[in-house]
Amino acid sequence: MEKVRFGIVGVGGMGSGHASSMKNIEEVQLTAVSDVDKNVCDRVAGEYNVRGFTDYEGLIDSGLVDAIIVATPHYFHPPVSIYAMKRKVHVISEKPIAVTVKAADGMVRAAKASGVKFAVMYQTRSTPEYQAAKKLMNEGRLGNLYRTCCIDAMFRSQAYYDSAPWRGTWKGEGGGVLINQAPHFIDVFMSLGGLPTKVWAKTNTRRHRIEVEDEASAILSYGNGATGYYYTSTTDYPDTSYLELCGERGKLVMHGGKLRFWALYKPIQEASDTAAQMWDQPSAHEEEVPIVQRESGHGAIIRNLARAILFDEPLLSPGAEGLMSVEFINAITLSGKRGRPVGIPVKRNEYEAFINGLKKTSKAKKIKEAKRITDPRIGKA
Repeated sequence: MEKVRFGIVGVGGMGSGHASSMKNIEEVQLTAVSDVDKNVCDRVAGEYNVRGFTDYEGLIDSGLVDAIIVATPHYFHPPVSIYAMKRKVHVISEKPIAVTVKAADGMVRAAKASGVKFAVMYQTRSTPEYQAAKKLMNEGRLGNLYRTCCIDAMFRSQAYYDSAPWRGTWKGEGGGVLINQAPHFIDVFMSLGGLPTKVWAKTNTRRHRIEVEDEASAILSYGNGATGYYYTSTTDYPDTSYLELCGERGKLVMHGGKLRFWALYKPIQEASDTAAQMWDQPSAHEEEVPIVQRESGHGAIIRNLARAILFDEPLLSPGAEGLMSVEFINAITLSGKRGRPVGIPVKRNEYEAFINGLKKTSKAKKIKEAKRITDPRIGKA
């Protein structure tokens, strides 16, 4: 089988995990790595016996790669990706694809103009539970949604934020929990429940000594009149991961890695309108949702891009759909800071001015020792 030659830009953290994953993917071959830290670059290049570069342009222009994974800090995702796309090199960007919607737009346009394959590392899309939930939504089993709820509460220590000068800063990350830890489940929420048209959010820095938010909540409004609620934080323990979508014909719940679905015998509005007695209730039954086991995780997204290049296989996590989570994140961030509702699509120039203002006030952070260690449990950044 022909192999797709991959390079990885940024190998001090998650990038080194992707390098390890490639050893088990027969469709790919790791051929080059780059990192601004020469010691890190030399170490990883030596470990995998590949060329190492301290600049991403050198890697992309080397002729050694057909595709790259961009595993740098967030602000560098767009320039690295667009540079590659213009040179007909396929791209997987780590999440989120960009800090701002305007930068994300540029990535989507560049991919379309060049014709390359563009994916985002939302590996949750490869899980059997997500695939089953997406099938239910595509089949219209829930009907029109009237309510959504997503809670994604987790924990990070102060030591985590103190591990790198860019963590927890507007200049380094462009946000807090919303831009770093929450995008995976935001992507699930948006891809299943759809983008709201307006958010009214509250953001807070509750538990950590950082510039950015470690807690966010929002009331959501949708174009069809539906309403929703969203909450995320790095201040909770034990973790909670909960998604509920309520439709006229059914209810879907994802919680703790499990998927449940209830089907109504009559649409809920019809059941209300035709009830004969004051205490009549709609009838519903829980259906066992078929879960088809499949490969999941980072390796599944890497293999899928390779097969998209080789065989035109549909992308599991298209980069263009990564724009949804950036829209949502920017809207909540802006609403929380401004204390007013914000519409979606977010006004591009307004958000650029907003984030640039925050970056100007961002203060340099001194740390004792920089640590680039991937989460050993789940691989989140």
